[in-house]
Amino acid sequence: MPETSLEWWKYVKGLAPPVGVLAVLVGWLAYLLYAQLHFWQEADEYNLREWLNEARVFRKTLPEQVRDYLRLHDALHQGDPENAEVMTRVLELRAEEIREQLKALGTPTKLHQGLLPLFPEIYRLEIELRGVPAPDPPLVWDSHLPRPRSQSGYRVSRLEYRLLGEHDDRAWMRVEYQLHAYNKRQEDERQRQSLLLGLGVLVAAALVVAAAWVYLFLRRDRERTLQRLLAQQQIEQAERQALETELRRQEIQRKQEETERILLEQRLATQAAERQALELKSQMFANIGIMAGSYAHNIKNLLVRPNDLLRRCLQDDGLSAAQSDRLREVRDTLGVVTERLQQILRTVRRDPGKPELARLDLNDLVVQLRNTWEDLARDKWKLTIRVECAAEPLEIEADRSHLQQAIENLLFNARDATFQMRAYLREQAYRHAGDDAERRQALIEAAAWRGEVRLRTRREGDQVVLDLSDNGIGMTEEVRRRCLEPHFSTKRDNALFEGLSAGMGLGLAFVTVVLEHHRAALEIESEPLRGATFRLRFPSAPADV
Repeated sequence: MPETSLEWWKYVKGLAPPVGVLAVLVGWLAYLLYAQLHFWQEADEYNLREWLNEARVFRKTLPEQVRDYLRLHDALHQGDPENAEVMTRVLELRAEEIREQLKALGTPTKLHQGLLPLFPEIYRLEIELRGVPAPDPPLVWDSHLPRPRSQSGYRVSRLEYRLLGEHDDRAWMRVEYQLHAYNKRQEDERQRQSLLLGLGVLVAAALVVAAAWVYLFLRRDRERTLQRLLAQQQIEQAERQALETELRRQEIQRKQEETERILLEQRLATQAAERQALELKSQMFANIGIMAGSYAHNIKNLLVRPNDLLRRCLQDDGLSAAQSDRLREVRDTLGVVTERLQQILRTVRRDPGKPELARLDLNDLVVQLRNTWEDLARDKWKLTIRVECAAEPLEIEADRSHLQQAIENLLFNARDATFQMRAYLREQAYRHAGDDAERRQALIEAAAWRGEVRLRTRREGDQVVLDLSDNGIGMTEEVRRRCLEPHFSTKRDNALFEGLSAGMGLGLAFVTVVLEHHRAALEIESEPLRGATFRLRFPSAPADV
């Protein structure tokens, strides 16, 4: 056998073991990825069912509305015929509420995305009632969006389950949806990257083993080659030394020129930074006005539908006095919301650089903020607001509206941090290693977790201090250092909470502007998964003469 063939056979025998190990590791990694994908599919279907069953539009969930409809239907066929017309009208209203609930759940999905870690694109929602005549029109909502083509690789999934519980066969829910129309692509990309990373690591390990074998095999030959090269290197060394002397001279000259260039660039960069700082400050005030106008437009559009429904409900005949009173109470509440919106708009549109300072008690401002947001925080945000005020009055000179808006911005940041913490705990529960019962218990404990925001006022020497602490997700050191920069925001990566937008990164920047004009200081303490504390220090108001 030729010498070349013998050397080739040695290489084949040497590389066969690492190649076999690599094949086994790739198969094992593929199996783990398949098992993980199957688990996440079941978890996503569970999230979708939980969202459909617990989302509220008319103060009741969808299963509660269907039960009310079936109960009214039974009462209609068993009650007094004289009240049949009124009960029939009420039954039609209940059916209309169910259809409105389906419409709100389906379009747009982002209005309720805070209830799902990843929201799907829903194309059809249908409720089938068994044992009772179907309402006219049927309880169906169809999306106007086109369904994806099969060639695109994203199929339409279908989910069907008993809406009223596993043992109640009277109502069936059918859902047609595309699983995570936007986030699915990101998840697929991350999975592909993880697979490529894993394969790269395995290939690298195999290459290391092969390289070690080749190294041992060729070591003797390399030593002989090095001996031959040593003589040649000695000859070249003298020439290289002369060349290095010339290169060092050129390098010194180049460094001198580079130093002069760097100094010039630094001066230009300093001038550009000063100019950019001025532009950012002006843009910040302009963006605040744009943001306020956008909020006003969105809220106005959202209030049109409820007001129209209230008007039509109040015009209907056959409403009881209690029902009319409740509807009027809802109408009055919407009026309060509108008034509050106008107050916020007047506050935001006024230039924070021109505060209207007056003497006020910080304790009163904190208590008023607690009273304003306590009910919404408890019922909607699953958040507890606690207040610990100093026993003595803490008077400062401040613009009430600007300071109130600044503290509310900090409260909203704390709310978002608790949303992220709740999502983190739920994700950890999904990944809980154990049987189904243990995982279910972990999910229950994660769902029972509640956020908490604590506001505490006190006096320290000639300063009045307000601490706003939360038990949310916390911040890394880099985020803590940069969070006060204009246009810096982490919500661009986790905006799927309670229908929040990606954020313009101006909330804390607005707070710093307000505090600057109040001669106040802001201190931030935070660690990942340990919450955050925002400490505001105000100078005490001078004593009355």
